[in-house]
Amino acid sequence: MKDPYEILGVERTADEAAIRAAYRKLAKKHHPDVNPGKADAASRFGEISSAYDLLSDKEKRGKFDRGEIDAEGHEIHPQRQWYRDTAGHEQYQPAGGFSQEDLESFFSQAFGQGGRRSDWGATGRPRRGRDMQYSLTVSFIDAATGTTRRLSLPDGKTLDVRIPPGTEDGHVLRLRGQGGPGYNGASAGDALIEITVAPDPRFHRDGDDIISDLPVTLQEAVLGSALEVPTIHGPVKVTVPAGSGTGTRLRLRGKGIRSGHQFVQLQVVLPPGNEPELAEFLKTWTPRRAVNPREGS
Repeated sequence: MKDPYEILGVERTADEAAIRAAYRKLAKKHHPDVNPGKADAASRFGEISSAYDLLSDKEKRGKFDRGEIDAEGHEIHPQRQWYRDTAGHEQYQPAGGFSQEDLESFFSQAFGQGGRRSDWGATGRPRRGRDMQYSLTVSFIDAATGTTRRLSLPDGKTLDVRIPPGTEDGHVLRLRGQGGPGYNGASAGDALIEITVAPDPRFHRDGDDIISDLPVTLQEAVLGSALEVPTIHGPVKVTVPAGSGTGTRLRLRGKGIRSGHQFVQLQVVLPPGNEPELAEFLKTWTPRRAVNPREGS
């Protein structure tokens, strides 16, 4: 796997906000839902997600920066000295880079309270497991209507994540007890899952309302028509009133998020190329009600 900093296109000194922003930008661009038919979209998106999983976790990022794990999160075992010289005196340095806290936990679990090593200062106090941070990208429709997605964790385990209807981009879901294990009888930490909503070219959101554009021909706008339009709940038929123009809004009740609506904005599209008959008609046509569209502008 490539360097995660290179994958996200950020400097090694980038802060959390810059890493998050870079991930969201790339995730929205390379998500398989917005790249249908592109065979490499899934692998590219997986590469981006793995890089963000590592760099968004402070502990993993620190280990990677120190060379203790590789880009896939696998531990690296460098040769370490058993002793180091400190101010002219030899001081014991445990192999593997364990901290005193790690050793306390090791002796507590390996030997129990009675086998505790007092010279390590172990207390045996219960300690809650740490929270784990993950990221998950979902489609616009799944975020709007709600769904359940399975999240694969770096250790091979999986979590079934329920996405509530109306979930917004950047929302963090908390799965209690699904984080790191607790110590000495304490509870496990939580899993914090940041949701990225992939854009959908057909829709955009305004609160619980959905806005979409509907291109119509000149004939359909002038004479009226019945057309099929997409909604987040599936396609529906709408009636375009005769005499409609660009910017006319049609409301589809209850077709938004939760109790919201969908608003369809008409966009009148002129036929491509020359239309001699239309041009000739307009030369002799006088509207019953003359309108100056530039008045007041």
